[in-house]
Amino acid sequence: MLLYIHIPFCDSKCSYCAFNSYVDKFSQRETYMNALRIQLESELLRFNVSRENPIHTVFIGGGTPSTIDPSLYRPLFEMIDPYLSKGAEITSEANPNSATRTWLEGMYELGVNRLSFGVQSFNNDKLKTLGRAHHTQHALEAIRTAAAIGYKHLSIDLIYGVRGDTKALLSSDIHQALTLPIDHISLYALTIEEETAFEKTPEIAQEELELTQWLFREITAKGYEQYEISNFGKYRSLHNIGYWKHQPYIGIGSGAVGFLNNQRYYPSSNVEHYIQNPCEIMIEEIEEEALLSEKLFLGFRSFVGVEAEILNDKQKNQADILCREGVLNFHGGRYFNSDFLLADEIALRIEGF
Repeated sequence: MLLYIHIPFCDSKCSYCAFNSYVDKFSQRETYMNALRIQLESELLRFNVSRENPIHTVFIGGGTPSTIDPSLYRPLFEMIDPYLSKGAEITSEANPNSATRTWLEGMYELGVNRLSFGVQSFNNDKLKTLGRAHHTQHALEAIRTAAAIGYKHLSIDLIYGVRGDTKALLSSDIHQALTLPIDHISLYALTIEEETAFEKTPEIAQEELELTQWLFREITAKGYEQYEISNFGKYRSLHNIGYWKHQPYIGIGSGAVGFLNNQRYYPSSNVEHYIQNPCEIMIEEIEEEALLSEKLFLGFRSFVGVEAEILNDKQKNQADILCREGVLNFHGGRYFNSDFLLADEIALRIEGF
């Protein structure tokens, strides 16, 4: 069982961000955190969470979780504590500029053992282009402080495919990252989403296949295994893997999503409405074809692969052809893709039969 907690508050809105996040609702933080507790109590029952059916991973995302004081998280942690499996992975996202030593120490005391820092780049000019609120020094200090406090696992996000990216700039980012006490890097190509600042300047996104392939090779050569198209690590995020394996997950908070069997659960994306009605959930029934499509796309984008038994005969035949062509590998009853950049193309080819 996975648990996702969404924090919609941000100290600034990045130019590429399309997530459910706000810079003007800080006055509602305390009532929002109370609403999270009310919804969580309900979801624990819906998902039949118990000591026998425990929570294996927790992920606090946003928005910016580091804009919330650790004291406001405490009631949530007290509620889930009896249901956490031994050694549960508990991750929080954080922005370098708001992850102060006090905040880092407070979250560590609550039990957070993994942090994911939204670094995006160690180049100040690029950070400015992306609309980030922090500077390189903020990132370096926050990561080193977290390591000194005792966090077991540290991850950073980096963005590529931005106008002005060069091998020299990206190489510098990688070199700086590898000097830090991290064990995971998430690499995201800049994408232009609707209702973002970059929607009016889509030319800012300029991904080049050759540069992307070079970047992936550079990181894997440094000992970071690519276990999903955007994720490289000496440590694999158990929470992410749970999503890719279609494990059930509880989603609490405005804009969060939950999943169980063939249903998805959506709390209100309107913060004010959510605070007043935290247990008002929209339920979506997922058709078998849609579930199969998700399993194909997620499986081929990651080391998880795709189970042969979920495919029909024609789809298996296509997968076998791709094996003979050297595109896929088959072992243990699963098909695996060795080039994640081809994942969507492979999934579409097999899904069409």
